Amino acid sequence: MKSAAKTDPDSSPWEDPREDIQIGVLMANGRLAPRHFTSLEEAAAWAQPGEEVVQYNTICECDR
Repeated sequence: MKSAAKTDPDSSPWEDPREDIQIGVLMANGRLAPRHFTSLEEAAAWAQPGEEVVQYNTICECDR
């Protein structure tokens, strides 16, 4: 029996989870802002003094 992933032409191609990078703002209280941003510039415009724009992977710590 063939798997559906191999025979389904509409299935999405595999994406490397190490490349699933999100942009966020680390707030002064040490927590991430409760939203995501589409660009570093958008995050920087939203951030308040004392907050930091960060890029992170929500799936794994792949930088090790």
